[in-house]
Amino acid sequence: MLVSERIGQYFVDSGSGRDRLEYTEYGAGDAWVVLLHGQLMPRRMQQPLARALAAEGLHVVTLDLLGHGRSDRPADPHVYSMTAWAEQVVALLDHLGAPQAVVGGTSLGANVSLEVAVLAPERVRGLIVEMPVLNNAVEAGILAFAPLMFAARFLPFTVSGLRMLTRPVPRGLVPFWAGILLDTLDQRPASVAAVVHGLFFGRVAPSSRQRRAITAPALVVGHPADPIHPAADAAMLAEEMPNATFLRAHSILEWRVRPDRLNRAAAGFALGCWQTQRRARRTSR
Repeated sequence: MLVSERIGQYFVDSGSGRDRLEYTEYGAGDAWVVLLHGQLMPRRMQQPLARALAAEGLHVVTLDLLGHGRSDRPADPHVYSMTAWAEQVVALLDHLGAPQAVVGGTSLGANVSLEVAVLAPERVRGLIVEMPVLNNAVEAGILAFAPLMFAARFLPFTVSGLRMLTRPVPRGLVPFWAGILLDTLDQRPASVAAVVHGLFFGRVAPSSRQRRAITAPALVVGHPADPIHPAADAAMLAEEMPNATFLRAHSILEWRVRPDRLNRAAAGFALGCWQTQRRARRTSR
């Protein structure tokens, strides 16, 4: 099914100025879903899932969080934190006039979704959490991203050089996920150092106590053999939240190369969140 797609923008006060955020809407209606990307990746990574969900009648929005994709990328590390990104999602809902949404994301986007549920639980109809980064991922995360922060801060020519090589490649001439990789490598040294710095020196996720208090229904997807996003973290999160279901992916690549099973699960979950609300409204009349 073909669905409409529209690009929009809104502005937030990040503390260092007035910053522009860009998003894409898929479909229409009042059954809102917000999808968030992984760290340093563009919102376009969620395009296949967004189109699949919109084809089921959901109104899907993908967002470039501050410092990512086509949104502004300040070089101030103080503007980057899980809480700040969660506030940007709530500001998006306000901008769209959406009272509630199913909020979900991958990796960084998964953790931001949890922060939204803590910050504004009344705005969250449900959660789709893929590859959360929690207790078991700390060491691997440091090993993966500390060298990146060091290179961006002290060897900026390495980041700029990658950008010079990848930016001219026409995205329409390469496979979709190759294009996402090229977009991920299209970074500016000062902003990427600030993003990683903000992550390292802020909290990575809500505390276990806060996670246990999240009552929104949740679909938690974990991958085997992924040290940065261990399945143990996803399984632990599903046990902590009282209304969560754990779904094990066959591999980290399943949702990228053979997405049908997980797309169906996500669509069924999101539709169920909204159908539950509508049945409750009819009963209350």
